[in-house]
Amino acid sequence: MKWLGRRQSDNVEDRRGVSGGKVALGGGVIGIIILLLNVFGGETGQTVGSALEQMQGGQQQTEAAAPLSKEDEEMGDFVRVILADNEDIWSKIFEEQGITYKNPKLVLFRGSVETACGGASSASGPFYCPGDQKVYMDLGFFEELKTKFGAKGGDFAIAYVIAHEIGHHVQTLLGTSAKMRQAQEGKSETEANKLSVALELQADFYAGVWTHYNQKNLDTDDIDEALSAANAVGDDAIQSKMSGQVVPDSFTHGSSEQRMYWFKKGFKTGDINQGDTFAEIR
Repeated sequence: MKWLGRRQSDNVEDRRGVSGGKVALGGGVIGIIILLLNVFGGETGQTVGSALEQMQGGQQQTEAAAPLSKEDEEMGDFVRVILADNEDIWSKIFEEQGITYKNPKLVLFRGSVETACGGASSASGPFYCPGDQKVYMDLGFFEELKTKFGAKGGDFAIAYVIAHEIGHHVQTLLGTSAKMRQAQEGKSETEANKLSVALELQADFYAGVWTHYNQKNLDTDDIDEALSAANAVGDDAIQSKMSGQVVPDSFTHGSSEQRMYWFKKGFKTGDINQGDTFAEIR
């Protein structure tokens, strides 16, 4: 992606050089398993994730503050540019809709972090907390995604994930997230999961919309990098990789095909009014 020399957002909190408290040792494969189960595995995944974390009991230590390398600094600058792009594009889209966009914060951390949604570790993966309207991200996630789960990697894979999480911020501002959670009340786990899938696919659609309006800054391989990441984090791809079985009723984020489809639709149309992912479950 063409990003050098461009505007950087002031809304990034870089905590990577700050001690993160207690973090699990021996992360590696176990860490990424917990990450993916918690983020993509639904209620069953959370149970298994907790069990794996217990397996690591006693293997914890306090993370020491570490200075940022030149590469770390460069990645921080890249994230600031991507966030600035999201600020500019979503402010314009909201203005066209007659509403005001409120910029979120993005927190870079290592090991563990405290949020308005509770404490989280690197194993939580990138996530958005509506309680403080911040995106939290440990950039080590992307190397794991590439090496363990076959994503192509590249800078635009990071841009896609940031745009997806900003998509959740858009949903918070528009009231979509609150309506979804209200609709989940009293539903069976299967029906509640379908609503969760719709929310996540809409965030992928919004990531595509953002990309549509940022085409002047794209490199040739950027869309392929985004689609590769979307494919790698599909529920079916993760379940197949983890257990060899695919259980659609437990999906919480959508299949690889769905995630790629909605990103591509957002990228092609650039029209937020065409992102009604909830229509199929009404």
